[in-house]
Amino acid sequence: MASLIPEVAYEEMLGGVPEVQGEPQRPRRPRLRLWRGIVLLLAGVYFLIPLYAGLRFSFQNDAGQFSLYAVKAIPSQTGFSAAFFLSLRLAAVTTVLTIVLMVPTATYVHLKLPKLRRVLDFVTILPIVIPPIVLILGVLHAAPLWLRSSPYLLSLVYVILALPFVYRSLDAGLSAIDLKTLVEASRSLGGKWISTLWHVILPNLRAATLSATVLTIALVLGEFTMASLDLWTTLPVWIYQFSQLDAHIATAVSMLSLLGTWVLLTVIISVDRSQSRRTRRRTEAL
Repeated sequence: MASLIPEVAYEEMLGGVPEVQGEPQRPRRPRLRLWRGIVLLLAGVYFLIPLYAGLRFSFQNDAGQFSLYAVKAIPSQTGFSAAFFLSLRLAAVTTVLTIVLMVPTATYVHLKLPKLRRVLDFVTILPIVIPPIVLILGVLHAAPLWLRSSPYLLSLVYVILALPFVYRSLDAGLSAIDLKTLVEASRSLGGKWISTLWHVILPNLRAATLSATVLTIALVLGEFTMASLDLWTTLPVWIYQFSQLDAHIATAVSMLSLLGTWVLLTVIISVDRSQSRRTRRRTEAL
């Protein structure tokens, strides 16, 4: 029986290592794991050291001693509340406009015009290629006066900036589901397009929509160039202006906004996981 089996296969069955030209093959996984660990360590050092330096500077006074003065003094600073709530309003409006615009568009392209996906990929990548200063100067020159006098002009421009991230997130979510079957089943049961989009497609795109929402909010809360050229004091603009008066407070606001974005991302991920677990339990129960 053993003579009918090739030597290499026979050695593999016995747990041995096949030899090639008299030299045993060495496993490469430990070396790859070592390089992965080195890359992750370098990336962690690259990101964590500046964060540690910013947090340490935020919790120190001018004498270098530990102090909570900068954190406690943030709400009472002139202009902070107005800048903070303006950024929140812009983030909310931008998120709603982006989701309302991109979900039907991406769904229609996947269903009816799949050949245009490459064109849409190219079009949505343009906001990364075009500098924000060029984009906002063109918008300010072409927009009517009543729109230029409103801060929500920034929301319209932020929608353009968020297109590369939002479209790719939705495109990945749509590619992961059987979109055509779901739509045909809903339409065969008498569902209209709006109800199909709301009750069938959006629940299946929950994870993609949540990730697109987080990316949009993070972009709006961190954008500086367009807001400063449009002469609106958003949170990043206020941080830059106030850093000339008190660097400790400005740095503390920056660190808190970064931590707040992380907390928001963690909450959204946890909510999505809990809903996914509930859905699995209901499916298993049925």
